[in-house]
Amino acid sequence: MSSGSLYVIKLGSSTIVNHPHIFEEISRIVKRGNQVLLVAGGAEAIKQKYESIPRAMPFLTLPSGDEVRYCSPEEMPIIRAAYHEIILPTIHTQLKAYGLTVYSQLGGDQGLVYGEKAKPLKVIKDQKTIIVRDSLFGHFVGSHVAFLKSALQAFDVVCVSPPILDPELQEYINIDADVLAAHLAVDLEAHHLRFVTGTAGLLEDIEDKHSTIQSVYTNDELSFVKGRMKQKVRAAQLAIRKGICDVNISGPHSLEELGKTWFWNMDRELSAFDLLNKVARIPSVSQDEHVLAHYLLETIKQPSVSGEIDHAGNVVFRKGNGPHTLLLLGHIDTVPHVWPVRSDSKGITGRGIVDAKGCFVNFIHMLQEVDVPEKGTLLVIGAVEEEISSSKGAHFIRDHYKADAVIIGEPSGVESLTLGYYGLFKLEITIHRAQEHTAAKDSRSVIDELYSVVSDIRVLVRDIDPQSLSSLIDIEHQNERGFLTVKGTLNFRISPAAGNDYQKKIDLSFGENVTVEILRATPGFSNSRTGSLVKAFVRSFAKQEKSIHYIKKRGTSDMNTLATTWDAVPMVAYGPGDSSLDHTNDEYLHYGEVEQTRTILKEAVNEWFRLRLEE
Repeated sequence: MSSGSLYVIKLGSSTIVNHPHIFEEISRIVKRGNQVLLVAGGAEAIKQKYESIPRAMPFLTLPSGDEVRYCSPEEMPIIRAAYHEIILPTIHTQLKAYGLTVYSQLGGDQGLVYGEKAKPLKVIKDQKTIIVRDSLFGHFVGSHVAFLKSALQAFDVVCVSPPILDPELQEYINIDADVLAAHLAVDLEAHHLRFVTGTAGLLEDIEDKHSTIQSVYTNDELSFVKGRMKQKVRAAQLAIRKGICDVNISGPHSLEELGKTWFWNMDRELSAFDLLNKVARIPSVSQDEHVLAHYLLETIKQPSVSGEIDHAGNVVFRKGNGPHTLLLLGHIDTVPHVWPVRSDSKGITGRGIVDAKGCFVNFIHMLQEVDVPEKGTLLVIGAVEEEISSSKGAHFIRDHYKADAVIIGEPSGVESLTLGYYGLFKLEITIHRAQEHTAAKDSRSVIDELYSVVSDIRVLVRDIDPQSLSSLIDIEHQNERGFLTVKGTLNFRISPAAGNDYQKKIDLSFGENVTVEILRATPGFSNSRTGSLVKAFVRSFAKQEKSIHYIKKRGTSDMNTLATTWDAVPMVAYGPGDSSLDHTNDEYLHYGEVEQTRTILKEAVNEWFRLRLEE
């Protein structure tokens, strides 16, 4: 049970029945903390059901020449039985083998997913056009979103399949499972939508299993697509039109094989900003960076560049193998709430585009644009979990990598260079005691008590760091079995002047009913203006006829985490974007700023290697 990112995964019945390894892949998605809605197709199971009766499966021939299954009122009970007897039990058995809890049902049961019967069909019979009025095929109208969201909270995997219900007719109606998956992804605002198929994604030549089309853009012509794949393509295009940004068709019978075709709600003619637009469109909320990390690993292919996903989940690229190492460290995670990414002629808006995907994509471009000298190494890392207290990626980098200098990918704007950051002192305050009447003598609510403790802690911190900033960012309250509990999360931004051991000077003892847990105690850090790294940027700015503006930010970055042990390593932060837009619903990045910062960064990296080799 999870409240992580939502994956909607459509599986065909052939994959469900004949390729059980897909369920191991799904279990890994769940165990990374994500929600999964499976949409199950039934063609193979329906075929098996008809063969077991035995009974011939009826088909209709459309004027286009395509054949569709005839879903008359007499046939619908057989179709429903195929799902109830074959598809859903198989899914339960396979997922339970991985210790997962599963809820499954036909979409039409209890009217969970509802639609409308299609108009009568024109079909060809005996070389004549006739009208078939009793075909129970229809289209999607809606779903009970609140129930689906509750089920996704309560179970590891929720599975829904056709047929759905026409509430006006009170009849089950069939619907294409690919289209059903697309509509449910839209209804539930899914982060990721996957169509698993029997081929290596969408093939340009159906006879050539290696002809996978990597990307499909908004206006691409796909007239070559044939057969069942046409419906998957239509469903994928429907989803991206309606705001689902991360959509792909993958296979054969796998989510993780290299056969993937990505569908993008963007134009093909974006040249230098193509990768930026794609990275922005793959949601990567903290702890769900897996998809983006692997997309980058599969996409960045250069003869002189090696790549890997390390044990923390960071995506790591290396160019060169010399002793002088420059680390370009960005982060690929974002804060929650993902909205549809949109591009215009001047820039792009989307979650994380400013903080800090634009910065990291600039780092990726350095792998291609910078000629690393023989004695140099350019290390580019996209860290995970920068936006949450764990800073898992940066801690792993600090303990397992080495570098002679570090450029952090965070928005500074074109003309500024960030020399340091405030630290983060994050506390969880818990007050737990028996309830009492609020009219009792000297009674004080647990929430009032929380505010009092917060006030006292603020005084204690200000005494050791007058420049600190604080914010009570969350409060939870519950009353259970006569006991009241309140939890508050209190953040402090700690200036570099407070030193590395500031937390040892703060007494957080407040009596037996009050517990204060330190969630994070990262000190502030500030780099000097001297040294080869800053000098490299000074020269780069000068070549662009710009004056450099030094800043120190009151936020916190992975620079702080590295500096706890890398205190002698020069570090700065540089990248495109207005940091006042960080974490807001107004993140927007101008292409012009991306280009300018990319130019300055490239020259600064080249200068650093030149200066380093001169030392």
